Amino acid sequence: MQAPTRSLVLWFPDWPITAFAHEAVSPPKPDAAVAVFANNIVVACSWAARAQGVRRGQKRRDAQALCPTLQVVPADPVRDARAFAPVVARVEEHAPGVQVVRPGLCALKARGPARYYGGELEAARTLLRLLDDDGFSDVRASVADGVFTAEQAARSARADAPVRIVEPGDAGAFLAPLSVATLDDDEFGSLLSRLGVHTLGELAALPVERVRERFGARGVRLHALSGGLDSQPVQPRTPPPELHRDVAFEPPLELADQIAFGMRVAAEEFIARLGAHDLVCTELRVVLTGERAERSERVWLHPGSFDAAAVVDRVRWQLAEDAQGIFGSGVAGVHIEPEAVDAAAHHARGLFGAGPDERVHHALSRVQAMLGHRAVVTPVIGGGRWLAERQVNVPWGDRAVTAKDRARPWPGSLPDPLPATVYPEPRLVGVTDIAGASVTVGERDVLSAPPAVLETAGQRRRIREWAGPWPISERGWDPLRARRAHRFQVVDADGGAWLLVVEEGEWRAEGRYD
Repeated sequence: MQAPTRSLVLWFPDWPITAFAHEAVSPPKPDAAVAVFANNIVVACSWAARAQGVRRGQKRRDAQALCPTLQVVPADPVRDARAFAPVVARVEEHAPGVQVVRPGLCALKARGPARYYGGELEAARTLLRLLDDDGFSDVRASVADGVFTAEQAARSARADAPVRIVEPGDAGAFLAPLSVATLDDDEFGSLLSRLGVHTLGELAALPVERVRERFGARGVRLHALSGGLDSQPVQPRTPPPELHRDVAFEPPLELADQIAFGMRVAAEEFIARLGAHDLVCTELRVVLTGERAERSERVWLHPGSFDAAAVVDRVRWQLAEDAQGIFGSGVAGVHIEPEAVDAAAHHARGLFGAGPDERVHHALSRVQAMLGHRAVVTPVIGGGRWLAERQVNVPWGDRAVTAKDRARPWPGSLPDPLPATVYPEPRLVGVTDIAGASVTVGERDVLSAPPAVLETAGQRRRIREWAGPWPISERGWDPLRARRAHRFQVVDADGGAWLLVVEEGEWRAEGRYD
């Protein structure tokens, strides 16, 4: 196996916490107990949380039992990668050829920086000083034979000695006392533990032929790592093109029209840069920064792809939506970047146009540009128990994000098929029994009498068939917003089908099956 090359690794402890603090509107205090969870398991936690017993791999209920004030943050790999990208770009300015192992951990070949800065130790210290100037003070660095060994060395470095150098040829001795869990292969590590192999040194001492017979190629690879023989060299990334644009206003501007006018050139350059790489933007991230460090961030969607005018419109609409929000002063800067891109060939116009869809899109977009973001909406079906609240109007161009909402359990919701006609405000009706007395529902969902007559808009209709009641109970813990009602489906003598609701003794028609 080829001898490992010297690798320099930079490790950012608790990077998911750092990424969250970097992008949060209200960042947590430095001494706040924060933990990032994926599938209700702790994947990262702050030092304050660790001081109270929170650890990686704990279940959420156990972590909150140890630290009741723990701030729960959902894991977001996209957020972690997005926050790490400018850090990597900063490192590349002084030491090119960086490989992003994962957000919070990067590696580069040690030979070039060591020769330029006068040694491996000095190169690592120079990069740490650079990162410290940018606000990253708790970074660890290491140099060793191979990325795997260098990563373990960085994790073992202390805050008062953030650089650790593993001399050439000493990787096996350094790794020997470490647990097999450091291989980051739970299945393999669990099997080795059951076989009595608990450290990397014990694994490296096994004959490679026996490891190959028992575990195959994966076992041989992990066996080599445990002995410090990491044959995979650093694979430098190809830096992505700079597609974002930043516009600073000095002095800060307060009028939306002034800000939109100042964004015109930047928007055209933004679209031109994408075009130069044969790309179009389908999702746009807009970040507005206030004079007093206020921040407004939003991702805008587009049914096709953005052009310069559409970019300016999104900035204007975001300003309008935040007019009564976070900005108590002027806007000092605007940042735009593509959140999602697509090949320009997929959005090229056809030889004879794109047909009615394109004309409809241009017409509605023009109306929207004149009247505002929410002036043109399309209806979609959302989640909820009541039919009126399931009617969601989505602004034209935005993607409906109601799929998860609809998939949630809604006890008491009406199953398909739904009424064709849904009244925005349920209509007051009357339901009486054969004797003319109003029908009521008791505490145990028992009817006072079978429904016989439906009174709607002054007309009396004989009820031929009926079904129910189906109880609906909402927010029983909140005395102000609690609701309890019962649904019925009835068919009158003319064949009309109705969806009725009785609540607090009043009958109302929620919809009609046309």
